[in-house]
This record gives sequence, C-alpha cells and structure tokens, in this order.
Amino acid sequence: MLLPIADESTGRTTTAIVNYLLIAVNIFVFVFLQNFGANEKFTYAYSAVPEKIITGRDLGAPNRSFLHPFTRRRMQVPGAQPTPIPAYLTLITSMFLHGGIAHILGNMLFLWVFGGNVEGRLGHFRYLLFYLICGVIAGLAHVFSTGLLATDPSSLLIPSLGASGAISGVLGAYILLFPTRRVTVFVWCFLAQVPAFVVIGLWFVFQLINALGVLGSGSQAGGIAYAAHIGGFIAGLVLIKVFEIGRPAPRSY
Repeated sequence: MLLPIADESTGRTTTAIVNYLLIAVNIFVFVFLQNFGANEKFTYAYSAVPEKIITGRDLGAPNRSFLHPFTRRRMQVPGAQPTPIPAYLTLITSMFLHGGIAHILGNMLFLWVFGGNVEGRLGHFRYLLFYLICGVIAGLAHVFSTGLLATDPSSLLIPSLGASGAISGVLGAYILLFPTRRVTVFVWCFLAQVPAFVVIGLWFVFQLINALGVLGSGSQAGGIAYAAHIGGFIAGLVLIKVFEIGRPAPRSY
C-alpha cells in the first residue's frame, strides 16, 4: 500500500487557509468534544444514522451489552443517541467526527497532502463549499446503499462518521486537476515519487474491491463505509469542473 506524505505545490500562489482550518476543526472536535473517542454519547448523537436520514425522525437505539470473551466482564456499547439537531444536519456534523486516533490521523494525512492544491485551484470559499457538498453526497451514498442492500434492519441504526467521504471528493478533484503531479509516498521502507494518478487510482481500486466484497451485506466492512468513499470520489470527479467555472485558467495542470 502506498502511503502519501507530500505532494508538489508548484504554481500555487495562495496559502491553503481553509484546508488548514478543516484539519484544525477535525482535531479540535476529536480531542475536546469527543475526548479522543471516549465520549461515545456525543459521538453517536452527532453521527449520521441511516435510519434517521431515511425517515427524517430522531430514532434512538437502546444501549447494547455483551460479555467480553476474555475478561468475562459485561460491557455496554451505547446505541444511536438522541440528536439535538435535525437528523439531516448530521450529514455535516458526522464529517467532523472520528472513531479513533488511527482514523483521524489517516484522514488528516490525506487531506493535508491533497487538499492544498485543490483549494489553490478553486479558491477558499469554493473549496469549502466543494468539500462540504462532496461530504454530504458521500454520506447519502452510504445511507441509501445501506437502505437498499440491508439484510439486517439493525444495520440501519449503525452510526456513520468520518471525513473520508469529503476527502474522497478532494481526491476525485485532484486526479482530474493534477494527474501527473508528483506525490511522495512511503512504500515498504522506502520513499518514492509517483504520479498522482497512480496513488489515487490504486486507492480507488482498493475501495471498489472492498465494496464488492461486502456487496449485499448492507453494512460496513470493518467499520469502513466504502459506499461513502466511492460516492464522494465520483462526486468530486463530476463537480470539480462545475466549481472551476469562472476561475482563471491555470498555467498548466
């Protein structure tokens, strides 16, 4: 697996203020509001629950308890918590929530590497709007794929969260705008530079393979909503040319 750590910023004349702000907000929410993921009630209250989005109603799910197989202690997992905002707004709030340190570090790394040049191309406000719209479309892709394919009704009550859907939209934009831009990646024990279309293309193939692997299950595989990744990526591919309208022509891609 190629792990991107940096890209070329040749030709970019502005500071990626919005991209830095998005990263800062995600970290702030995870550290101070989610308490590094320990505040499960807050996390589940503002996550996107497919059942709530489909019905438009704030349906809570009871807490679940199970017996830990090793410690033999009774553990309790909070269910979908009552949401103090309209259910549809959780498509936005869920973008700024993460399930753990590895989750947020991976997402913020990809946003750090690929978001700056896309913001430089679109401008600050357009980039923010583009990011949020891609995230909402990604969330809807997950909601409706779960609703259509669910074989277990309880899967509709599983909360979905994370910035990866919106970041997938950024990747879709990047591969069209800067397909040959060199990206520094960590592979095995070495650093290498490869074209962006290779890094992002392999990432997308990985999403497709995993999505096909869980097709028909109507649930997330290993806690990952692959339909959201694919939906966000396609949204980025489609919307980037719309958001480019009226922007000065680039010197080169």
